Amino acid sequence: MTGTTPLPAAWTVAPQPVRSPEAVDLMRDYMTEVADRWFLLHEGRITTPEEIEGYVAQEAHDDLAPPRGVLLTARRDGEPMGCLGLRWFDRERGTAELKRMYVRPAARGSGLAPALLAAAEGIAREWGAERLVLDTRKDLVEAIGLYARQGFARIPRYNTVEDNPYAEVWMGKELR
Repeated sequence: MTGTTPLPAAWTVAPQPVRSPEAVDLMRDYMTEVADRWFLLHEGRITTPEEIEGYVAQEAHDDLAPPRGVLLTARRDGEPMGCLGLRWFDRERGTAELKRMYVRPAARGSGLAPALLAAAEGIAREWGAERLVLDTRKDLVEAIGLYARQGFARIPRYNTVEDNPYAEVWMGKELR
């Protein structure tokens, strides 16, 4: 993706270095939300700040940096409000993978998530990808609904438990 993609209402989507302060803050917010939901569901508690910092440190997200991938950041009036990663999963088979979709609560319902998905799809097409895949958890029902509305359908597992031990739902979309 070259340059910035203009969006309605002062939104922009552009690549962001994965180790930039804004990207790290978005990843911290993402990790907090998904970890809290998992721990509340399975252990009846939320994560501690120390656990979150451990997850953030553990997940360097280097696979979302060129040449393997890209992290897109959405901004409203310059303020980072969401992100979505795109990386090659299997370049030989033309398969790219979406990772780390996150929209801050203040921006939800604004059309930002579909705009992030459209931007990632555009980049995947530029790369020559023929399909997009993603994995998620069953309890992330809002994400599953969003992906379905954007043309993704459930597919068989495409990755291993080691790739993502928390994945329970796999979805894909043909780009041809």
